[in-house]
Amino acid sequence: MVLMWSSQLLEQITKEGWKYPSNTEWWSSLKEKMAANAKTSQALALQAVEPMNYYTLFHHMAQLLPPDCIIVSEGANTMDIGRTMLPNSLPRHRLDAGTFGTMGVGLGFATAAAALERGQGTGQRVVCVEGDSAFGFSGMEVETMCRYKLAVVIIVVNNNGIYSGVDPETWSEMAKMGDLTTIAPPVTLLPEARYDEVMRAFGGQGFLVRTVEELHSALQASLSYWEGPSLINVLIDPASDRKQQEFPWLTRSHL
Repeated sequence: MVLMWSSQLLEQITKEGWKYPSNTEWWSSLKEKMAANAKTSQALALQAVEPMNYYTLFHHMAQLLPPDCIIVSEGANTMDIGRTMLPNSLPRHRLDAGTFGTMGVGLGFATAAAALERGQGTGQRVVCVEGDSAFGFSGMEVETMCRYKLAVVIIVVNNNGIYSGVDPETWSEMAKMGDLTTIAPPVTLLPEARYDEVMRAFGGQGFLVRTVEELHSALQASLSYWEGPSLINVLIDPASDRKQQEFPWLTRSHL
C-alpha cells in the first residue's frame, strides 16, 4: 500500500511539477534558519583554540579531503556534526550508521569500500571518521586493513569519552582520590589513548595530532600513502560539544 502511494505521489509530482512558491513564509523562515546555523557553525570552526573543537577539526578536514573520496562516518557528536561540516561532494559517496545510530559498523564499511575501490581501480580514497568510542567497537579491524594493505585513512576524533570526557589533569586528580571505577564517570575513556600506536603495531601509519598544522601534515602524508592504511589520532577538547541546540532533548545523552 505504501509503495502504491509513493508511486502515485511520484507520478503526480513528475506530471505537475513542484509548485510550492519559493517566496512563501515557510521557505523564508527555513532559509533564515539555515543561514543562522551556518553562521554559528562558521564562528565555531574559525576559533583558533587548542585543543581544537569539533567544528575547527571538520572545517580543516573538508579543505584537504579529495572531493571524490568515500566518507565513512561513525559516532555520536562526530557523525552528527560531520554530516553538516564534512559533506560528501558526490552521490553514493557516504556511509554512516543512518537513523538507527548503530555503533561498530564504520571500519567494516571502510574495509568493504576500500576493497571495492581496489577492484574497480577508480583511485578514490576511503576516509573513515570515527569518534573514539565508536572506534572502540571494532577498532581491531585495522589488522584486516593492514593484512590486505587497504589504503584507508582513519581519523579518530578523540575527546576522551562517550559524548565527552575529562582532560589528563582532571583524570590524574581523580586517580589520587581513590578507585577510578567509583570516581570516574562511566562515559569517560582513558585520556589521550594512543589509537595511532594500535595502527602502527600492525604495520600501518599512525599519527598523533594536537594542532591544525599537525592535522594538515598528517592528512597530506596519509592521502599520499598507497601501501596500506593510516590512522590519525586527533586529540580535541574533551568539553567540545555541538552548537547550541534549539531542541536539546533531541540530542541529549541519556548515558
